[in-house]
Amino acid sequence: MPKHTETRHLPYSCEQMFDLVADVGRYPEFLPWISAMRVRSDSDTQMVADMIVGFKGLRETFTSKVNKQRPEHIHVEYLDGPLKYLHNDWKFRPADGGGCLVDFCVDFSFKNRMFEMLAGQVFDRALRKMIGAFETRANALYDSSPDGSDPGINKSSAHNAA
Repeated sequence: MPKHTETRHLPYSCEQMFDLVADVGRYPEFLPWISAMRVRSDSDTQMVADMIVGFKGLRETFTSKVNKQRPEHIHVEYLDGPLKYLHNDWKFRPADGGGCLVDFCVDFSFKNRMFEMLAGQVFDRALRKMIGAFETRANALYDSSPDGSDPGINKSSAHNAA
């Protein structure tokens, strides 16, 4: 039952980070192991999407409901797939001195014991790679933006909880 909690200080606005995380349809463009996304429905406050994940010859589809409270919070509610449960939250807070604090928490468990064992072996490394992909995407999208954000802000202060 892997769990991870982390806070990152990024030089972008809460709105920018919210938009990046809420743009689920673009995940296959920058997230490792996401081979496809299908957005079933989308509104300002809620989305239902299917995500196809492939890793080491395994391929699974996850269906989730994404509840959006702009620009402070995104809560992912697990609907269907190979998991027993998934708790995933993104919170966006203005940081003193500029930028945004992004609080990220994920907690899940697989139904299949083999998947659970595999996830346990690679979870930390895989999660860091995925979090890094979000940060790299933010840099690519927003570093050259004319909004006056300061790319010099310290970009990572992480806290991990097992």
